[in-house]
Amino acid sequence: MTKRQRGATWRDDRAWQVGILIGSALGAAATVVGRRMERRAREGLVDWASVERLAIGRLEGAPGALTADELLAAEADYAAAMARIVPALSAALGTELPGVVERSGVVDRAGWVRANTASFASLINKLEGDLLDQVVPPGGGIPVAAMALANRWITTRQLAVLLGFMGQRVLGQYDLALLSAEAAPGRLLFVEENIRQTAKSLGVPLSPFRTWIALHETTHAFEFEAHPWLRPYLASRLERQLKLFGRDVREMGREAIRGLGRALRGEGGGEHWMERLMTDEQRVLFRETQAVMSLLEGFSDYVMDEVGQVLVPDVAQIRARFDERRSRRTTFERAMLRLTGMDLKLEQYKKGEVFVRAIADARGPAALTHLWDGPESLPRDGEIDEPQRWVARVLDGVEAPAPT
Repeated sequence: MTKRQRGATWRDDRAWQVGILIGSALGAAATVVGRRMERRAREGLVDWASVERLAIGRLEGAPGALTADELLAAEADYAAAMARIVPALSAALGTELPGVVERSGVVDRAGWVRANTASFASLINKLEGDLLDQVVPPGGGIPVAAMALANRWITTRQLAVLLGFMGQRVLGQYDLALLSAEAAPGRLLFVEENIRQTAKSLGVPLSPFRTWIALHETTHAFEFEAHPWLRPYLASRLERQLKLFGRDVREMGREAIRGLGRALRGEGGGEHWMERLMTDEQRVLFRETQAVMSLLEGFSDYVMDEVGQVLVPDVAQIRARFDERRSRRTTFERAMLRLTGMDLKLEQYKKGEVFVRAIADARGPAALTHLWDGPESLPRDGEIDEPQRWVARVLDGVEAPAPT
């Protein structure tokens, strides 16, 4: 072997050694980067601080923004309305509601977003551990962690859009954390910017409209606070539903995308797109919960009209204009309502009020007290659409056959 050949061989060996060293270093670096990405990905499914910031940012251009002083000045008007509402409601429903006035507050749209971001975060935290184990399994590596981080970025912005959309439409809310560790009573929130804008668009006086909205939300307080069994009943179903959804989120992904597409196109027949993602057990829980929510919303709407006749001037006109507004939706609004499930809430208002009014018409307003006797008195699947079945079962003790 010549000297020149020996030199070439030495350089080749050195090149291999350097290549091995570089490859080892890159492998070690990739492992470190992968572990860091995995830790970041396991910090959570959603970046809640960004959700709040982005949602509030979407609301900055909304009309009718109020200053802190204007919000503070409105509190006296709501306090005066509540001072009239609580005794009238207590007399009509036969139940005292102590303390609910002290737990009410006037907020702007950003304040509503902050309150609901915290509620959403608390809810997601209940199933986040199981979902993270599926989405970011330990040792999954850079591709899995990168996908999880991308999903978090997308989910964060989707929730911000949702809260930004709802933040311009919600008028009032009985804020109750169903799954909180402490059974703290709820708070009444009045979104003054939206209430003023809605009253203006409807062409109705602001003060009666405030009282009307406050009456609806205070009725929700009555439903939960006068009947201590209701909160754990709903909480148990919600918690069970979340656990079932959290069993294997990966199986839902493809079908969820198809469901969203059908929802955007307004397809689906009689079944909501959310139901198509559910197992039989989940669907039973979902429908039970929907029946209860229809009762809650319908009962509040019924009370708004009945007690409102005494408290709210021109309540019939306010109701007519408000219902007309509910029925007018842009294409974008209809799509958002379907995607978020808010279309179910609007359906709850309609079905629930028809159900409650049918019972009052059949057996008198006093019969409505039996709606809150306990879990067995709640409407079962199908009874919301056929109130006579509820009357027969609960008031007469006759178990009507379920529809085939």
